[in-house]
Amino acid sequence: MRTIIISALTGMLLLLTSCSLNDLTGENKQSNNNHQANEQTTENDQSNSPENADENDGTIKLDKKYFNIVAEQDGKEVIQNVDNLLILVNKQSAYLPADYVPANLVRPNVRFSFGDLDIEKSYLKEEAARALEKMFQQAEVEGISLYAVSGYRSYTRQTEVFQREVEAKGEEKAVEAVAIPGQSEHQTGLAMDISAESANLDLVESFESTPEGTWLRENAHKFGFILRYPKGKEAITGYQYEPWHFRYVGEETAKIIYENDWTLEEFFQNAKAV
Repeated sequence: MRTIIISALTGMLLLLTSCSLNDLTGENKQSNNNHQANEQTTENDQSNSPENADENDGTIKLDKKYFNIVAEQDGKEVIQNVDNLLILVNKQSAYLPADYVPANLVRPNVRFSFGDLDIEKSYLKEEAARALEKMFQQAEVEGISLYAVSGYRSYTRQTEVFQREVEAKGEEKAVEAVAIPGQSEHQTGLAMDISAESANLDLVESFESTPEGTWLRENAHKFGFILRYPKGKEAITGYQYEPWHFRYVGEETAKIIYENDWTLEEFFQNAKAV
């Protein structure tokens, strides 16, 4: 078994859809063609302040444990450090293990589009859940009412969504619309789709022009979240613009990404393992 670090580098990518506009439980994750640099390591722990900027060239000095560590299993590369806060999951990354379920999933105390139902997609990893609570609370103070729509999604659930798409449209079209099981960011428990009554609680691009969408775009980083698939970055992320999809990376990393107008892929492109 070989062990490597994957450092995501961007290339020419396909413009594809990440989260379904018609099925709020689905996720339309599509391919990106990131080139990735490999570096040997065996560490898989983490901390909450992973990086420091190099004053000489602006490169982010990032502890090597934050890069994906992968190993070949049954003919495919599988991410080993799955609890890495900065885990990079996309169509070009290695797969999440089929049996991976974050150990500390909790249901955040926020308003959900589906009310008080205690269902899978209402959960997040605890650190992300507490940050989401703080973000929603501050938004409310400022007159902004947010609704959580879809968070954690298991490998099994993603398989169901993918198979349903295959049955409806055929496999060729299905892979253009729904993430392959094991390559959905929602399985990490670090992503939440968010909407508002002004968008009819839907996951739609028009959410960007609502007061809620604007507030999130300008303030989410203060709570450790990034707009994961921003407008104008489709060629880098490989995903269509999604003003509703927010990923938790911690406040320090979120601040760097926001201030540089980067995607998570660009963050790693500008990071150096130390």
